[in-house]
Amino acid sequence: MSSASGVNNGDGKEAALFEQRLSKIGEVRAALGQLSGKAALYCSDASIARYLVARNWEVKKATKMLKKTLKWRSEYKPDEIRWDEIANEAATGKIYRTDYFDKSGRSILVMRPGVQNTKKAKGQIRYLVYCMENAILNLPHDQSQMVWLIDFAGFSLSNISLHVTKLTADVLQGHYPERLGVAILYNAPKFFESFWKIASPILEPKTFNKVKFVYPDRPETNKIMEDLFNMEELESAFGGKNQATFNINDYAARMREDDIKMPLFWSPENTALASEPYVMVNKDMAQEGSSGLKSEETASEKREETDTESENREETESESERAEIDSVSGKREETVAVSDKREEKETESENGKAAVTSSNGVELTSLPGEGKGITPAD
Repeated sequence: MSSASGVNNGDGKEAALFEQRLSKIGEVRAALGQLSGKAALYCSDASIARYLVARNWEVKKATKMLKKTLKWRSEYKPDEIRWDEIANEAATGKIYRTDYFDKSGRSILVMRPGVQNTKKAKGQIRYLVYCMENAILNLPHDQSQMVWLIDFAGFSLSNISLHVTKLTADVLQGHYPERLGVAILYNAPKFFESFWKIASPILEPKTFNKVKFVYPDRPETNKIMEDLFNMEELESAFGGKNQATFNINDYAARMREDDIKMPLFWSPENTALASEPYVMVNKDMAQEGSSGLKSEETASEKREETDTESENREETESESERAEIDSVSGKREETVAVSDKREEKETESENGKAAVTSSNGVELTSLPGEGKGITPAD
């Protein structure tokens, strides 16, 4: 692909930057060595670039991150999860892909933590991964990101789990970098603010800045919805005009149809997947030379230090989660740190059961984030 095809306007600075980044993509590819099968399909220029973006275009760090994802995908086999395996997790509509896109053509995952219907983190994360893979499967050819719409209707303290939040962050940031375009936290309750203060450090700065709080009684935040979505299509629960509600039977039929498509998507015949090019957009130029890179690198490095430990975690809900909830309700934040350490020790001791994720954290089904200029309700 020529540089002209990847640059929005062809001035010399952009062309030089684009060529520099293509060179770094090539360095990562060389460091990965000979790939075959699904790994070769996965490592398109566009895919490698997402890992480089996540690590501020540092080749060694991006390579390390990508190698971990390839290992995770070979063991966890996210593209082989099928509807019948996770259907029980989907019964209440706690996560589902809408049948419409946002104005940019991005897939939309609706998340309703208030209708959580299972207790085991392992199953919850596996269903999240299924939904992520399905959202990617249905992206238009010119789009690579998705939107998370998190509805807090019916949400209570019992729905809060810092443990699951960490696991969700691990999966999203560690294995789906730059796949999240924006996360909307819609009408979060007042008590959520305490949990957010504890959980938000889990998010890397790039992810944190993609999270926006929206409240139906605050016009300045409602404009976010109008800018992102066609209000005729958007569900009424989010201020739109679409009165449709989640129907498990209809959704199951859609997902089974997509299950048939998934093996074709990962077939060697799907040359478009392996050859997806890197395309530089205007925001790449804006980010070049921006401040704050040091803090982003520090946050990433701290998460990398815990990779080995998190790869051996087996998720279980325990009494220590109740201590986390007590902390969120304002009793004492220090208790959360203690109980979280205790929980990790308990899960690590479960005799080498397969890890659900590796560790490079970000968002959750029950974790929303705070966007620039938007604060939780007073």
